[in-house]
Amino acid sequence: MESTQLAIILAIFIVAVMYSSVGHGGASGYLAVMAFLSVAPEVTRPTALVLNLFVASIGAYQFYRAGYFSWRIFLPFAITSIPFAFIGGMITLPTNVYKLLLGIVLILAALRLAWKFVPDTEIKQPPIWICLIIGALIGLLSGLVGVGGGIFLTPVLLLMNWSETKTAAGVSALFILVNSISGLLGNLAQIEKLPPTVWFWIGAAVVGGLVGSTLGSKKFDSLMLRRVLALVLAFAGFKLIFV
Repeated sequence: MESTQLAIILAIFIVAVMYSSVGHGGASGYLAVMAFLSVAPEVTRPTALVLNLFVASIGAYQFYRAGYFSWRIFLPFAITSIPFAFIGGMITLPTNVYKLLLGIVLILAALRLAWKFVPDTEIKQPPIWICLIIGALIGLLSGLVGVGGGIFLTPVLLLMNWSETKTAAGVSALFILVNSISGLLGNLAQIEKLPPTVWFWIGAAVVGGLVGSTLGSKKFDSLMLRRVLALVLAFAGFKLIFV
């Protein structure tokens, strides 16, 4: 196997560990890896979503089993995000627009990974109508870019004091899973363009997801490691926007 492929597999493993430790599938990280390698957008979006399916499934199970999940929080966001992720997945943006949008998403993902959110002790119930609007917006953006939306949902839940940290991670994991499925269905025609080595990438993502979600659902604090990854994401984001 070529050294480049080995580097990709290792990078995907590391991304999966870091992201799954906070309940995320890692799509923005996988997109950053592929951006560094100048992989075509029509390949990166479905590939990232496929990897998301496996890692988010593991994360959702681990956090749910550990008791960190709330249907009351999850459902209002998911009801609108799922159809809009499908719509976003059906839309193919011009390459320059896609690169700009992806660059912005990667920079936002970097901020999410680098920042340690600590919600107040008093958790409030989110208004249903706000959840529906936020879910639709996140779903559409997720489908357009090729992410699950957890990098947007988790900060909203924590900054608005709508959830505790671990519960937000568990809700985001399932949110990412359903949006990834929906976005992938909308982008189904691109599945045939997946790289032939994708099964090796999936294997790395699954192992990384198992390691990260197991640690994250317990007492593992990966803040310093996630900040290192955040620098990589930010660099990839600026590269897409300005190069």
